Amino acid sequence: MSSSAPSPAAAPAGLVPPVAAARPVTTTEHGIARTDAYGWLRADNWQAVMRDPAVLAPDIRAHLEAENAYTAAAMADTEALQAALFKEMRARIKEDDSSVPAPDGPFAYAMRYREGAQHPLLVRTPRDGGDETVLLDANALAEGKAYFQLGGADHSPDHALLAYAYDDKGSESYTVRLRELATGAERAEAIEGTTGGVVWAADAAAFYYTTLDDNHRPDKVFRHVLGNDPARDELIYEEEDPGFFLGVDATQSNRFVLVDSHDHETSEVRLIDMTAPGAPVLVAARQEGEEYSVEHRGDTLYILTNAGGAEDFKIVTAPVSAPGRDNWTDLVPHRAGVLILGLTLYERFMVRLEREGGLPRIVVRELATGAEHAIAFDEEAYSLGLSGGYEFDTTTLRFTYSSMTTPDRVYDYDMASRERVLRKEQEIPSGHDPDAYVTRRVFAPATDGETVPVSLLYRKDTPLDGTAPLLLYGYGAYGISIPASFSTTRLSLVDRGFVYAIAHIRGGKEKGFRWYKDGKREKKTNSFDDFIAAARHLGAAGFTAPGRIVAWGGSAGGMLMGAVANKAPELFAGIIAEVPFVDVLATMLDDTLPLTPPEWPEWGNPIESESDYRTIAAYSPYDNVAAQAYPAILALGGLTDPRVTYWEPAKWVAKLRATKTDDRLLILKTNMDAGHGGASGRFDRLKETAFSTAFALKVVGRAAA
Repeated sequence: MSSSAPSPAAAPAGLVPPVAAARPVTTTEHGIARTDAYGWLRADNWQAVMRDPAVLAPDIRAHLEAENAYTAAAMADTEALQAALFKEMRARIKEDDSSVPAPDGPFAYAMRYREGAQHPLLVRTPRDGGDETVLLDANALAEGKAYFQLGGADHSPDHALLAYAYDDKGSESYTVRLRELATGAERAEAIEGTTGGVVWAADAAAFYYTTLDDNHRPDKVFRHVLGNDPARDELIYEEEDPGFFLGVDATQSNRFVLVDSHDHETSEVRLIDMTAPGAPVLVAARQEGEEYSVEHRGDTLYILTNAGGAEDFKIVTAPVSAPGRDNWTDLVPHRAGVLILGLTLYERFMVRLEREGGLPRIVVRELATGAEHAIAFDEEAYSLGLSGGYEFDTTTLRFTYSSMTTPDRVYDYDMASRERVLRKEQEIPSGHDPDAYVTRRVFAPATDGETVPVSLLYRKDTPLDGTAPLLLYGYGAYGISIPASFSTTRLSLVDRGFVYAIAHIRGGKEKGFRWYKDGKREKKTNSFDDFIAAARHLGAAGFTAPGRIVAWGGSAGGMLMGAVANKAPELFAGIIAEVPFVDVLATMLDDTLPLTPPEWPEWGNPIESESDYRTIAAYSPYDNVAAQAYPAILALGGLTDPRVTYWEPAKWVAKLRATKTDDRLLILKTNMDAGHGGASGRFDRLKETAFSTAFALKVVGRAAA
């Protein structure tokens, strides 16, 4: 490329981007004035828009559609590349794929796809083999809908009915319907405004479910008796604190319904005994900063908790008859640096998933003897997951394994004999040679002396001399750890010479609970600094070079994208911000939004606290857009997104356009038919990924590759 040629990250010549009208409104909190020129993009009737996108104000719709048209024009030169990427991504999918059947009594249940279908089929066969019965075809339900997402699908204990839920707006408000499995007939009951899953009563005559309030928060658990009008369903429990979300589940033993109230750092559980249904019984009253979850066996509850200073969690037991904290007895004591991630209980065994040194392992404990053994793997970085299944009195544990080079594998493991059986390995129809790739884990030095784990994937023939472009992914919030797992879509970048990297920054739990605490509230900026440190280290080590990096993150990871774009724009050729939580201060000041009160423990409450206000204001990406050069930026939003509302990326892009000093590409794409997760069909999702991947290739000059 000649020195006079335009940068591949430059906005196309001749195209004029939309300019949002500036309508400044000044507000004052804690004596601090704040002016927002683009607050008008927030629909006053956002609750109604979640239910019916057609009621969006015309001026807001016109602006979003103008941005979409500009984005399409600006990316028109990549249309052939997008098509090629989609074709190869689709070719890596086994289109008629199916899950490993899960046994339950006389049947085994599974999910599978027909070739060419966007949505799954739910099926069952006799447990010991026989003809398959299609219980539900989500493709038929989705027909004619711009968006369709199947939620929970739970068969009744007597295997006669299926309760299934669907969302046809993208707003995560689900309708529950009932289907008779012997005939396929739909029952009359329909329950709208739910969170999507149900828990069946033991006698199959009723089920429990959770509903959303007017501000889209789950706050009530109801019991529906089959045949009754849902309007007359019994209210079982109501959560009155808007800062706590409510959920309903069941123990693996199916003895108890679990009614769980929680925010991001405190929880409270109530039990309903399915053998004698009554009012929910409190296990232990909520105490700020203490979390616990409950499993059951016999006369004993098994509780995973951080109570008593167990930062990395411990497992305690308590009698069913007296479950309060005073009766908690340590079973697996707290061990600093060994984070217990999850607990699954069976009749004879207890299984826990834990992480030490950044890597997961499965530990099986025989309850009669207390003897333990671990299931571990040898790769430098990998991902493990537990699947509880339907049955309690079993010796079979199902788990999943993958690494960045190894496709997903599903194993059945006999906890008594320790025999491991591979039940399924992800097929890549177009071919995949794990030996052609390298997966590594390196550690980047942070500015305060910490080291940041970074998982890497690249082809063996990729030069590590600083010339390779690099995709750096990050999240860093809510204690969510990003697994070093397999992905078919990222191969499209790696096969074109990219190094793919995941920065396991503070805010996740990759290095224990401490790693999470050091990336939240007043320490939030550690997440951003860790990501920048990872980028700089990867450049210094020759994996890439400054200005050759494309950063990618979504939701809270989109906040990360906005923050690093403000703090270290020179490191990045491009930024891909999916449903980015960039307007942090305004959102945390708006207590009507679905997630705001439950999020205050994560970010701080700027309504009540001037200190929290100032902390958030100092890093909130939207509030810190500066008159400086920025990388090329792709922002993606969803009109009916209840988690990160569409106006956050819209406002951010509008302010960037009015403020930044460069001519690099800045585009906003809003899915007008979807919410937080983007398109619902599996192939439509691939098209969105192909679009973002094409952007990454474009901004580093490899769009023709």
